[in-house]
Amino acid sequence: MRLTDISYARAVMLRHGIVPQKRYGQNFLTNPHVVDLIADVCADDECGIIEIGPGIGTLTEALCERYKKVVAIEIDKTLIPVLADTLSGFDNVKVIEGDAMKLDFNALIAEHFPGMPVAVCANLPYYITSPIIMKMLEYGPLFRSITVMIQKEVADRLTSAAGSADYGAITLAVNYRAQVEKVTNVAPSNFIPPPKVTSTVIKMNVLQKPPVDVLNEEKLFDIIKLAFAQRRKTLANALDEKYGKDDVASALEKINIRPDVRGERLSLSDFARLSDLI
Repeated sequence: MRLTDISYARAVMLRHGIVPQKRYGQNFLTNPHVVDLIADVCADDECGIIEIGPGIGTLTEALCERYKKVVAIEIDKTLIPVLADTLSGFDNVKVIEGDAMKLDFNALIAEHFPGMPVAVCANLPYYITSPIIMKMLEYGPLFRSITVMIQKEVADRLTSAAGSADYGAITLAVNYRAQVEKVTNVAPSNFIPPPKVTSTVIKMNVLQKPPVDVLNEEKLFDIIKLAFAQRRKTLANALDEKYGKDDVASALEKINIRPDVRGERLSLSDFARLSDLI
């Protein structure tokens, strides 16, 4: 019996005395169709899988059925014996107790996935969504793809277009490193306990190199950060203190953009050209 059977999942939790912990943002997925969809789309057949936050093992089961090797990282030590129970039928999974934000993924992959491409799959707690995503992406092409369940509001930001209300610095930071696509929305009723908001599954196909060339990556993201720190300001005013309003306005004109434009109107390519000129 799979853990997507709610009565079975509740029985497992009762047997081990498990209560979902708010401090870890635990909401255990129970919809078998969503579980299978995530497991199907997260990677190619030859990939090994790193799962962050396996919970009681609901998604982990489906990953073990599809992929040669799964390493599941769980921060909640009370769930380690639960996972030993629920995953006992699989010999291709390794559960590691630890904090994904503190792990060295280069070392982890060298130890557990030598010679294999690796994809990340995770049902992320809302409170740590952005830090985890950025940490994974900072490893660059170490991962082939990163598939995560996150708050719909955050997914909307990551997939938004220039000029929209959801468009922001994190949109540009993620799209500098990956192609992002929405997979499906997931209603609160599909979890134990139900969260207060709708979730969205997204897949980030990690780029081998950024989609734009830029002379100074650090400066690019400094400009982007300043541009969105005070969205109501024009870009020239937002960058004035550090880069000079007149210099910014002049650079904008050179790339055929009005000097009174707001940062939310610029694409990643626009920001790259502006950064190089400044």
